[in-house]
Amino acid sequence: MQNLDRDVVIVGAGPSGLTAARELKKAGLSVAVLEARDRVGGRTWTDTIDGAMLEIGGQWVSPDQTALMELLDELGLKMYPRYRDGESVYIGADGKRTQYTGDTFPVNETTKAEMDKLVAILDELAAEIGPTEPWAHPKARELDTISFHHWLRQNSSDEEACNNIGLFIAGGMLTKPAHAFSALQAVLMAASAGSFTHLTDEDFILDKRVIGGMQQVSLLQAAELGSDVVLNSPVRTINWDDNSVTVVSEQATVNARYVIMAVPPNLYSRVSFNPPLPRRQHQMHQHQSLGLVIKVHAVYSTPFWREDGLSGTGFSAGALVQEVYDNTNHGDTRGTLVGFISDEKADAVFELSAEDRKKAVLESIAGFLGEKALTPEVYYESDWGSEEWTRGAYASSYDLGGLHRYGKDQHANVGPIYWSSSDLAAEGYQHVDGAVRMGQATAARIVEVNKLASVTV
Repeated sequence: MQNLDRDVVIVGAGPSGLTAARELKKAGLSVAVLEARDRVGGRTWTDTIDGAMLEIGGQWVSPDQTALMELLDELGLKMYPRYRDGESVYIGADGKRTQYTGDTFPVNETTKAEMDKLVAILDELAAEIGPTEPWAHPKARELDTISFHHWLRQNSSDEEACNNIGLFIAGGMLTKPAHAFSALQAVLMAASAGSFTHLTDEDFILDKRVIGGMQQVSLLQAAELGSDVVLNSPVRTINWDDNSVTVVSEQATVNARYVIMAVPPNLYSRVSFNPPLPRRQHQMHQHQSLGLVIKVHAVYSTPFWREDGLSGTGFSAGALVQEVYDNTNHGDTRGTLVGFISDEKADAVFELSAEDRKKAVLESIAGFLGEKALTPEVYYESDWGSEEWTRGAYASSYDLGGLHRYGKDQHANVGPIYWSSSDLAAEGYQHVDGAVRMGQATAARIVEVNKLASVTV
C-alpha cells in the first residue's frame, strides 16, 4: 500500500482524468491518478482481438471537436478519414432496401418533408437554448417534462419520420428508448454538436479516426505522468473536510488538497464519502444513468462492399442493427464493419445465446450489405454494460424531468470534491472531446481556487 501526499488526486484514468492531471502538472501542482482497471483509457479502448485491431470504445473525431484535435496534435497523433465513397443503404419501415447517395434518406416526399420540418425545429431549439445551461432557458421545464418520443409525435403524425429522427438521438447517441429521456435532453445533445443537422450527417459526426486508435490519448498522457498513475486501484473511501481529502484505494492512500471524480455519475456511489455528500448530490446522481448499446465488429478478408459500389454505411430504424459503417483501419487490406444495437433491441438480443445472437446480428448486417457479411474472419461485441467500472454506454443522461431539475448543480464542487467527465460536458457532450474539455476546465478551476487560497494564507 502506497501512502502519497499530493496537491490533487484524480479518480479515473480516462481521457478526462488524465487531461486534468496533465494540465495540473503543467501548472505546477502534484497529482496522483487512481484507476480501478488494469489499463488507462476509460471508455476508450483499442485492443487486438483474434489478430484484428478494434476500437472497442469511443473512436471518432468530428470537425467541431477542437479541444480533442488540439490535444491530438500536442501528443503527435494523426487522423485519417472514415471511408465513405459509394452508395449508402436505407431499409425503410416497409422493409424495402434502397441504395442512395447524399445525406437524405430515400423516403417518400411526405416523410422527407416531415423529417426536414422536425430537423428545422430542433436546429432552432438547439441554437436558442445552447449546450451550456439548457436548464436555465424559459422553455426548459416544458421540454424536459415530455419524452422525446412524444414530443416528436406532437410535431409530426408521420411515424417513419418520427422514428428516423428519433434514431439519431435515441439509438445513435443516448442509447436509450426515446420515451425514456426528454425533448430537452435531445436538444442538449444537438446543441453540444452545434446543431441537430450535424447529428444527422454521418460524414460530419463520424468524420475521422486516430491512426493507431483513440486510446493513445490516454496512453500517451499516462506515460508522461509515469508513476503518478496507479492501476488496479479502485477507490473505496473519500474522507474530506473543507481543506483536505484522504482518498483510500486498494493500492494507495492519497492525502491531498483536492479530489477530482473523473468517472461517470453512475459510479459515484461506488465510493463511500465521509461525511456523506449533501442531499442535492445524492438526489441528482440517482437521476443520471448510462444507456445500453452493443458495438459489433466484423472483420473480413477484404472490404467486399466497396467492390459493390457501397460505402458500408447503412441505416434502418426498424432493423436489429440500426446503423452500420465501414470501420477499416488505416492501411489495413482487410475490411472492418461496425454496427450498433441499442436500448430495447440490445435487451432483446442479449436474451439469445451467443451463437444465436451472432447469427441474428450478421443477418441484420447482411440485410444492408449482402450475404458476404455473414462470414467474417473476426467477430466481436463490445458490451460496456457488463463492464464493472462502466456499466453502460456511451455516457449518462438524465431521466425524464431530471435535466432542468438538477443540471445547474452538476458541476458544483462539494468542498474539495470536483466532478469531471464527458457526461457533464456542454460542447462535446458524450464524446472524447467533451471529456478533454471537462478535464481542462476542471483543472483550471482548481488552479484558480488554489491560487486564491495561497494568497489568503
